[in-house]
Amino acid sequence: MDARLNPLDSPVATKALKHIIAANNALADSTLPSATQELVRLRASQINGCAGCIDMHTKEAAHAGETSVRLNLVAAWREAKVFTDAERAALELAEQGTRIADAAGGVTDEAWANAAKHYDEDQLAALVCVIAVINAFNRLNVITQQPAGDYQPGQHG
Repeated sequence: MDARLNPLDSPVATKALKHIIAANNALADSTLPSATQELVRLRASQINGCAGCIDMHTKEAAHAGETSVRLNLVAAWREAKVFTDAERAALELAEQGTRIADAAGGVTDEAWANAAKHYDEDQLAALVCVIAVINAFNRLNVITQQPAGDYQPGQHG
């Protein structure tokens, strides 16, 4: 499969991507656990059907020590016993934040309150930003049909 467009060949897209990548990199310095960040990125990417991001975040999480059991169960996290209550709250917020168009009113007060029980204000801010940034990457990749399967951990720095 060939991509419709290579964003890195476009000066306009490259300039915009530089800012999205910088926003993503800033999240690495947050106190939101990196494992939670990767699980959220993976779940949003699954919902959006972004093969490139699913490939990347599955491999990055595994490389960082995440188990295959947890990675394989992200899509069915509600029924899986392998996630903490805090991770469940983050995954719920990620799902609702990704499916804004499907839910009149967006993220429910219940989902927000549940996340707020487990994360402080800075971590909530990071969680919201992780959700927003991965959705931006997902849309870029899905619209341009970026192929997946050959990502190597650390490939993008």
